Amino acid sequence: MGIRRIWKKTKGKSKHLPQHFVSQYERLLVQEQTAGARFRLSTDLFYPCLTDATSNTAFDRHYIYHPAWAMRIIKSVNPDRHVDISSTLHFCSMLSAVVPTDFYDYRPADLVLDNLTSSFADITCLPFPNDSVLSLSCMHTVEHIGLGRYGDKLDYDGDLKAISELKRVIAPGGSLLFVVPLGRESVICFNAHRIYDKHQVLSLFSDMELMDFTLIPEDGVDGGLVPNPSETLLAKQFYGCGCFWFKKGLHYEGR
Repeated sequence: MGIRRIWKKTKGKSKHLPQHFVSQYERLLVQEQTAGARFRLSTDLFYPCLTDATSNTAFDRHYIYHPAWAMRIIKSVNPDRHVDISSTLHFCSMLSAVVPTDFYDYRPADLVLDNLTSSFADITCLPFPNDSVLSLSCMHTVEHIGLGRYGDKLDYDGDLKAISELKRVIAPGGSLLFVVPLGRESVICFNAHRIYDKHQVLSLFSDMELMDFTLIPEDGVDGGLVPNPSETLLAKQFYGCGCFWFKKGLHYEGR
């Protein structure tokens, strides 16, 4: 059957497709006749991807850069085991390739990988004894607690309860990688998330030692991972991303 005849037979079903898509399909049909068919190429298999032909690859700055920041720190610390509370699944999945990782979430994920466990936990009541976890992360999570977005109960102070639990379970000398949205003011964008300011976060963890503070600016022209950002840069942010590495002192008295 000729190319035009094929198209005439089916184009009515695809009349809303843009002309450039139609033209590219017809060109591929011509190439198939010359090259020899190795696949079934048919209009019933159309899967239009119409927004991907860009000059650069777009990505979510928060969710690409903050796991990259965390992986570098964990590599330098080299723990025997790492516990993650509800961070992005990409992070715990990849981390488990280099260190045994226990992942916990209010909505547990059905992840099946070597060196990775996936279980339920409520961050406001973690299932660990006091001072028991040497390497812990909770990234882009606490800002959601208590807003009901993920099925948890409404609790204005849910984030404070979560932070208290994170500090409780960290072992003396242990590390906490903590990531939240960061901006020039503290706000709640209901029911998505809270945005904190730097000084608010530091106050919440004033009983722990700050090892590293890195900003992911919301505007890419300001850089990717920016260690020790200036107050001027922080003042530009409405929805940046703050990455904090805290350590618990050997003689912690925060409780």
